[in-house]
Amino acid sequence: MIQAITHGILLALGLILPLGAQNVFVFNQGANQPKLRRALPVIITAGLCDTFLIVIAILGVSLVLISLPILQLVIYLIGFVFLIYMAWSLWKEQPPQLEHIEPMKPKKQIGFALSVSLLNPHAIMDTVGVIGTSASIYDGGEKLGFALATIFVS
Repeated sequence: MIQAITHGILLALGLILPLGAQNVFVFNQGANQPKLRRALPVIITAGLCDTFLIVIAILGVSLVLISLPILQLVIYLIGFVFLIYMAWSLWKEQPPQLEHIEPMKPKKQIGFALSVSLLNPHAIMDTVGVIGTSASIYDGGEKLGFALATIFVS
């Protein structure tokens, strides 16, 4: 059991430390909001999305994806469209003036957090590909310990 928990902690740390789209967005919202409670929508949304992706990965979605290549292609295409959209919207956006940065409203925070969490191909590959396949070596209580450790660190 200790090995599974340690494995989950170290694996999740290794996956969460590199700054991806979700982490950068959460950090930016924390810095741009005047109070911590105004950044809670993005923090809670990102945490719930990570938990959802980890749970479905550990429950075996990675095995389904491996057995259905067409589903893999669909996920890659959705991720590709998402990345093109993000790149295009960032390209067209005017850089904000430092003295005029407006904090995002909660609804926009949640929507953007959902997109960078659930449509991000990097996040899907990390959770479904890496965490899901790593969890497949454990059974019962060890799998639960591994899952809780990765969710806690995430």
